Amino acid sequence: MARGINKVILVGNLGDDPETKYTQSGMAVTIVRLATTSVRKDRDGNTQERTEWHRVKFFGKLGEIAGEYLRKGSQCYVEGSIRYDKFTGQDGQDRYITEIVADEMQMLGGRPGGGEGGGYADRGERPQRSAPPRRESAQRAAPAAAAAPQAGGFNDDFADDDIPF
Repeated sequence: MARGINKVILVGNLGDDPETKYTQSGMAVTIVRLATTSVRKDRDGNTQERTEWHRVKFFGKLGEIAGEYLRKGSQCYVEGSIRYDKFTGQDGQDRYITEIVADEMQMLGGRPGGGEGGGYADRGERPQRSAPPRRESAQRAAPAAAAAPQAGGFNDDFADDDIPF
């Protein structure tokens, strides 16, 4: 039996560009501010929004990836654990900080400013990455592929749109 579970799952948008620093041993540590917004209706039927800000830390290779590809406004999914730390400030007062230490991260949606996911060349900061083939080009190539029998004589004659998920 487990002694306890400390698991956090967040889906939100970055409030600022990531801040990446490196430890003396060369390990990347990236910090982002992630906003999550919940919407509910009050007793009068008015919509109420509440935005929570989370400090998320990425370490190692995940920190390098987050620092390189995430930008202000990016939407991402983060899994990790919550950590509470206490430290003494320069004025001698105790300070408390709550942060999420990320174990997993998934970039969601497209880039801010439109367009599909893929390259970052339009910002002049990142090299162009090749985007996956668009659905239309895959469907144009499908008739030629469907005419030829697959390995083992099996002919796959249905489109991806027929898959129920």
